Amino acid sequence: MARYRGSVCRLCRRESEKLFLKGSRCYTEKCAVERRAFPPGQHGFNVRRKISDYGLQLREKQKVKRIYGLLERQFHGYYVKATMQKGVTGENLLVMLETRLDNIVYRLGFAPSRKSARQLVRHRHFTVNGRVVDIPSFLLKPGSVVKVRDKSKSLDIIHMALRESERAVDLSWLRLNKANLEGELLERPKRADIPLTVQEQLIVELYSK
Repeated sequence: MARYRGSVCRLCRRESEKLFLKGSRCYTEKCAVERRAFPPGQHGFNVRRKISDYGLQLREKQKVKRIYGLLERQFHGYYVKATMQKGVTGENLLVMLETRLDNIVYRLGFAPSRKSARQLVRHRHFTVNGRVVDIPSFLLKPGSVVKVRDKSKSLDIIHMALRESERAVDLSWLRLNKANLEGELLERPKRADIPLTVQEQLIVELYSK
């Protein structure tokens, strides 16, 4: 599958805010948004254009895509599925993205970033309900238990990520057992329980045109 392989710091600068794509670096003075708070490119520093409604919608969509590390075709597929579900489309979209296996691994603190979580899942370091799953987009259901495999419990990247207390977020819909290196999805998260500063309704408006 195609994947963005450029500088992730450029993505944060393009959205003019931290998307936390590079783990612990995002919490230090080395963060690109802290050092150069303007869009990338030779004209980025001088851009002062008024953004249109379409531009606002597009930037919100791009921001969410980049946070979860998805490309357009895959992201649009989630939107189509969200429209087919009962409830608010924008909220359905975010709930699906949050219940992806790579995101759950990141939220539990087993990886410093979603990109690292995706790689760890691909390398078969986790089980879901006792079975090895190496598909980052695998959607978890309430009651699903994610556990680090026995042979992977000594990985430094996992223990270093767990020690990153700055990023730790107490989420009511997740349960973490650090001693056993496992976590559980207790319930489908509600929009108010998802710590993202995005306006998902703008994405719905963009795709509805």
